[in-house]
Amino acid sequence: MVQTMPVQQPALLSVRHLTVSLPAGMDRALAVDDLSFELLAGEILCIIGESGSGKSVTAHAAMGLLPQALTVTRGEILLNGQNLLGVTPEALRSLQGKSIAIIFQDPLSALNPIMTIGKQIAEVMEAHQAGSSATRKEKVLSLLKEVGLPEPESVQHQYPFNLSGGQRQRVMIAMALALDPDVLIADEPTTALDVTTQAQILQLIRVLQNRKKMGVMFITHDFGVVEEIADRVVVMRGGQMVEQGPARRILSAPSHPYTQQLIAAVPHLRQVEKERTARQPVVLQAIDLCKTYQKSSGFLRRGRQVRALNNVSFTLRKGETLGVVGESGSGKSSLGRVLVKLLAADSGKIMFDGRDIVPIHENEFRPLRPLIQMIFQDPFASLNPRHTIGTILSVGPLTHGGMTASEVRKKALRLLSLVGLESSAYDRYPHEFSGGQRQRIGIARALMFDPLLLVADESVSALDVSVQAQVLALLAEVQQKTQIAILFITHDLRVASQICDEILVLYKGEVVETGTPQQVFTAPRHRYTKTLVNAIPGQE
Repeated sequence: MVQTMPVQQPALLSVRHLTVSLPAGMDRALAVDDLSFELLAGEILCIIGESGSGKSVTAHAAMGLLPQALTVTRGEILLNGQNLLGVTPEALRSLQGKSIAIIFQDPLSALNPIMTIGKQIAEVMEAHQAGSSATRKEKVLSLLKEVGLPEPESVQHQYPFNLSGGQRQRVMIAMALALDPDVLIADEPTTALDVTTQAQILQLIRVLQNRKKMGVMFITHDFGVVEEIADRVVVMRGGQMVEQGPARRILSAPSHPYTQQLIAAVPHLRQVEKERTARQPVVLQAIDLCKTYQKSSGFLRRGRQVRALNNVSFTLRKGETLGVVGESGSGKSSLGRVLVKLLAADSGKIMFDGRDIVPIHENEFRPLRPLIQMIFQDPFASLNPRHTIGTILSVGPLTHGGMTASEVRKKALRLLSLVGLESSAYDRYPHEFSGGQRQRIGIARALMFDPLLLVADESVSALDVSVQAQVLALLAEVQQKTQIAILFITHDLRVASQICDEILVLYKGEVVETGTPQQVFTAPRHRYTKTLVNAIPGQE
């Protein structure tokens, strides 16, 4: 019997010697340096690397979306044999969305804030004259259901600001899949998603890929996702490829020291309890907090009430970290914003340092603001694009007084170093940094005030695993030195188990389970918590 060799699938996308230059004055000359790889039909290729490694630049080059400051100086990107770098703008537009599509890392920046969700998805189909008005409406509802959005009939009439970060990312995925492209580029598409939704999205992408033999270039910093979904892996560092191969081989026997370092930094559920010190004074106590939103369903449509927080109570002590976990829309971010008085609570108490801050007005609360700092979930929206990083870090402390300009600058430079950024970052602007680097800047900004309470809203979700490990170690070090209390909001249960003393599980605005990480994650009592734990990617 003659054994036949497996047929090699054709390459849908071929990247050959791609070289992209950076503007003068950056920390290196090339964003991407002589990069070559192929994406085959019917496979998922994961590209891994730290922030600034060139992953997203490669994706944007393939889509023809590089900013003017970046220049392709060499190479080809072939889509079904056609060089995307050599086609006219009109020809490229005809391919974008139809033959090759992208899911962006930051949905808030990518979605039109004044257009409803349904119209934005339909617009993709209209641009390529796909289907009739009636069939496009049907397809919009079908896509919203496929990506797991609740009540798609209502969601299609909502605006982006009405949705949570995870829900906006699901809308982006629906838009990218609207025309069933041959190649799907997914740039950190599950970064903002909770573990259960992430599992659904990964499964959805795999199902669609198998159905159409679509090639997927999946950019991620989560090795759990790589283990879950990848067929092959490309590892990048400083714009160069350091290793590539089958996912199983890369994950089990990486040959390059850098890949070994990245895999070693992957967080896992901690199996032993965190050492506990003697009980410290209470810094923050929430008592029966409630918050309800009135959500519009569109023009002349009756709105509905959404209870984001329903009698939420907990206690956070000096030097301790309380983790808040749950799905997108569970109320995690609403809780964080209510605690720092960016949102007003409908009822309940917030006892901060022995005082109820719910009823006090902004003028009275302003002196307390430096003591309660927040690291925001979205580093793109939370940094002023017109200000240098030095100004962003310095303006708050200078406004509140207590330090000279020289002292503020010295402290800002020290914190930039602590979060892994060069001193040259002080004079640069937010657009010059990757998403992960911007998040590090947000962490440094929060620490400029030496706060008593730090509310970290998905503060490491945009970071690659090695930098994530550094930032978690930094937060632990800062906490040990200052005894700061930290409320740590995250959808990554592995990260929560590493850093938190206590865990609070939110489901539809209600606390359904509390306990130590070991109690909650190794022996969950509530069925919702069990669902979260079972959905952790890469867990056996």
